[in-house]
Amino acid sequence: QVQLVESGGGLVQAGGSLRLSCLASIRPFSRIAMGWFRQAPGKEREIVAAISWSGSNTVYADSVTGRFTISRDNAKRTVYLQMNSLTPEDTAVYYCAANLGSSVYVSPHDYNYWGQGTQVTVSS
Repeated sequence: QVQLVESGGGLVQAGGSLRLSCLASIRPFSRIAMGWFRQAPGKEREIVAAISWSGSNTVYADSVTGRFTISRDNAKRTVYLQMNSLTPEDTAVYYCAANLGSSVYVSPHDYNYWGQGTQVTVSS
């Protein structure tokens, strides 16, 4: 059974930082593309960042470029999202997702597996 388990969410003040982690049970993890999405109340799920299986290609939403960094450790089967300079507009449930492909993918419809989500709340 494929499982993606996110951790690292929480409450932080504006300007602060958080690092999200997503541990995947998928093997071989090194052949899986990964993505982070978020969904705020009343809004659609949107891409935050995505990374290819090798880690050599990444893509970011315009709203997080320069503030967030996606990375992966294939030996630990984990993908990370380092979030800096957080604003209240970043408040959402953050999900990691896996695609059984090698590239980077930005549409939720491209992803095969999803985690349960972790809440990130940024106070002003």
